[in-house]
Amino acid sequence: QLSLLMLQLRALTADCHEWQARNPELISSNPDVLLQLAKEELQKVKNDLEMVLSTVRAKNKQLEEELKREEQWYEEQKKMLNTLSKMEEEANTQVEQPSMKRESDELKKKFLKLKTYKKELLNALGEFLDEHFPHPEEAENIKNKNSSAEPAVGLITLKEILEILINKLMNTPHEPYITINESFWPPYIELLLRYGIALRHPEDPNRMRLQAFH
Repeated sequence: QLSLLMLQLRALTADCHEWQARNPELISSNPDVLLQLAKEELQKVKNDLEMVLSTVRAKNKQLEEELKREEQWYEEQKKMLNTLSKMEEEANTQVEQPSMKRESDELKKKFLKLKTYKKELLNALGEFLDEHFPHPEEAENIKNKNSSAEPAVGLITLKEILEILINKLMNTPHEPYITINESFWPPYIELLLRYGIALRHPEDPNRMRLQAFH
């Protein structure tokens, strides 16, 4: 729907430019009549553009809310997984008795189920990101379809950026910042920063970290 709306916006803009380039026959030589007709036509174009803009903003807001919910669900499951991991470690350090072995086996089953659920959740999040936040090069190709220049650096997806941020936070929680390089598409960086999903380093604007939701 968003792509369709953007195409409609481009079509309206092209029509506007075409009308501006024309040299039509005058309907009337009366300045008041011509002024009124021009106002009506401009108002119609203005109304169409405002309708497209309103629809795009509503769609963006909906996508932002869905992304926040997915991030919240992921963080909740990560906390549960960390808790179970600690419980499993504590169980492994104790002397295995029959009853404790049964409890450990049950805990392992729960751990595996949770791990499977986490994988399904990550897959769902990945599908959501792939659907609503396509590869940056697709957007760049649409913008530069008349240009034969190839991008200097391959851009990565929003899902890959989030994976890098999450892995960095999990592996080195004492140093969670990553360096923003040329493979990061600026609009996706701006999206993460604007909605509080990521935070910029207070002293180095070229570094950022995942927000500590926990």
